[in-house]
Amino acid sequence: MPKHLPFVVGFALAVVAAASTWVYTNRILRAQQIADAAAHSRPRGNLSDLYPRWLGARELLLHRRNPYRAEITREIQQGYYGRALDPSRADDPKDEQGFAYPAYVVFLLAPTVTLPFEVVQQGFRWLLIVLAAGSVLLWIRVLRWKASIGATVILMVLMIGWLPMVQGIKLQQLSLLVAGLLAVCGACMAGGWLFLGGGLVALATIKPQLTWPLVLWLLLWAGSDWRSRRRFVFGFGLVMLLLLGGAELLLPGWLRMFAEAIGQYHRYTHNQSVLVWLFGNIAGRILEALSVFVCALCLWRVRGEPARSAAFGRAFALVLALTVVIVPMFAPYNQVLLAPAIFALLWSARSGERILPAVRLARAVAGILLVWSWIATIGLSLAYVWLTPEIRQRVWPMPFYSNFMVPVFIFGLALLNTWMRGAVGLRERAAPE
Repeated sequence: MPKHLPFVVGFALAVVAAASTWVYTNRILRAQQIADAAAHSRPRGNLSDLYPRWLGARELLLHRRNPYRAEITREIQQGYYGRALDPSRADDPKDEQGFAYPAYVVFLLAPTVTLPFEVVQQGFRWLLIVLAAGSVLLWIRVLRWKASIGATVILMVLMIGWLPMVQGIKLQQLSLLVAGLLAVCGACMAGGWLFLGGGLVALATIKPQLTWPLVLWLLLWAGSDWRSRRRFVFGFGLVMLLLLGGAELLLPGWLRMFAEAIGQYHRYTHNQSVLVWLFGNIAGRILEALSVFVCALCLWRVRGEPARSAAFGRAFALVLALTVVIVPMFAPYNQVLLAPAIFALLWSARSGERILPAVRLARAVAGILLVWSWIATIGLSLAYVWLTPEIRQRVWPMPFYSNFMVPVFIFGLALLNTWMRGAVGLRERAAPE
């Protein structure tokens, strides 16, 4: 067998899989959404999730207008949807697209507020693509995985063509920017730059619901060895102080307005966590609490691990996987936070370690669930020319069939992987020399 044949075959398959996701999104999913909007007279504007934040930042920084006010929300709707929403229309979207972000997000968007939004939109799209590819290199560094160049390239191609990533890029979701900031943060900490890592985590709090579990874990980790890790706390505290103080000077009382905006957001979106959606309100809440409790026990065991260790990387990945299953949001693009946990599991699977048959079966099921979106997009892309509107109406959701199960399986396997490897590490350190 030629030496480079496995890489060539793997790269070709990765390109086909990634391309099929983009074909599906641009040709099938978008066409279905346009047809559905026309059938129900739903408005369609730029539909960019960046736009509400950008417009709010522009109005606050250039015109000193409060982005949380109702008139700004109506202006956002006119750009996002093409017109202001009408509550009397039953088929109008329920998401009002209000400025439901901390006010200090405007500092990140400040360089763009004088540019036309079309230019900002294109630039942000390419930034997200670069972050998607670059995050593979960063997570590999955080996990201390000595992946080959070929494997890294294949993973980068797959990352750019992963359905949650593609959806986030198409929507220009700030969740992908947060994921990129966290990847850079993890790499900085793995390289010993704790002060910079703390500052980057603070910047990532522009979406607090995606970062608070990681912030709590890293503060616990830093506190367990204060002398050598206090730089992380100083970096985090200083940047948070600048962000909060700067936002208060710019818009006094913004914290109360932000809390009200979050309350309104949850009222009109009725968002639920993955666990609540799958198992119902009561069982889902119990499973959320149990997940947090067991994860906390696991993290407590590895709190002493240095940032340069693979164990720290696995703990970092585990917290992000926990975040995906417990936050009250189940949009697929949030699953980009599962990437480091998936890489950790791939590394573990390639190590050839002995595992229980049940764990091997769970890994196989998780693998099928993970690749299902590519199987579906490849099939739909190949059948594109034969898809009539009637058939498209029935088959377009197929790539999303595994959407809710992937986070659950990845979190469970990441928890088991971190727990077992942490136990091995503890035994090795306790063993006499």
